[in-house]
Amino acid sequence: MQKLTALILTLVLSGCVFPGVYKINVQQGSIVTDEELAQLTEGMPRSQVHAVMGTPLMLNPVDPSREYYVYTFQREGEEIKEQRIIVYYNGDQYASYEAQLLDETPAY
Repeated sequence: MQKLTALILTLVLSGCVFPGVYKINVQQGSIVTDEELAQLTEGMPRSQVHAVMGTPLMLNPVDPSREYYVYTFQREGEEIKEQRIIVYYNGDQYASYEAQLLDETPAY
């Protein structure tokens, strides 16, 4: 009886990692391109930056002078690729950005 239980348990657990199981592509966040970043000019109001780049993924409630745009992509269970952009403001006006972009946007 114990051997049967162990066999069933082994088969059930091995089904979770069975080779050939389909894994989907997962993308999250906002895709921001070089063309969109090129449209940003110093002194732009925050609302206009949002019109160009979309809504930021994260806002810092303690420091409203920064907004974070993060995009992640994982193809079929492989390593996660990440793109980060931090937009800096002086008051409510765009000042600069810092970007760590992907070489290519995998979702395109």
